[in-house]
Amino acid sequence: MLPQQIKTIKNFLTISLKEKGSEFIAIVYPVDNEETALNHLIEIRKKYFDASHHCYAYRIKSGEEKYSDDGEPKGTAGIRILNAIDHFELNDLLVIVVRYFGGTKLGVGPLGKAYYNASMKVLEANETVIKTFYQACSIEVDFNFINHVHRVINYYSAIIDNTEFSSVAKFNCFIKPNDYEKINIELTNLTNGQVLIKILPNFKYF
Repeated sequence: MLPQQIKTIKNFLTISLKEKGSEFIAIVYPVDNEETALNHLIEIRKKYFDASHHCYAYRIKSGEEKYSDDGEPKGTAGIRILNAIDHFELNDLLVIVVRYFGGTKLGVGPLGKAYYNASMKVLEANETVIKTFYQACSIEVDFNFINHVHRVINYYSAIIDNTEFSSVAKFNCFIKPNDYEKINIELTNLTNGQVLIKILPNFKYF
């Protein structure tokens, strides 16, 4: 069951901090699926190919999450990055922390703190947004009722994705699931039953 709302970050962002000679480059991406997250990770590994470690964590609204220490002592990197994501209660994002080793070992405690602090800084610096789940649907009506469709769609803050015109007007929309029955009833009444509304399998967060 997907959440009705999620909190996520708005933009790609990168920051850098240093700790006893080591540089920690924290990078955050908004992502909405695992494949996109892994593709960004591949890009970062290529860009910072000479770094000592590429540690990361991501969480997707579907419940998928993963983290990696990438060779750092267990529990010092990936889970600390995920802890920072948890702190802000965020979804649909990937945080990577690239480390260039500076020659001085930090020790398990300070190392974990460095990864956590780098993650916190890049998330604190970003803008967060609340996104709402919208279900896709199609609405088919005679051309005489187009104005009614626009009025009802606007009233319920639904979103028209595209419109097709053939023998009838077809609107592909995104609506809040709780509004589906209300929209259906209102358009049925306004068009004297001359409307066909279908729920489609896809969805988006806006």
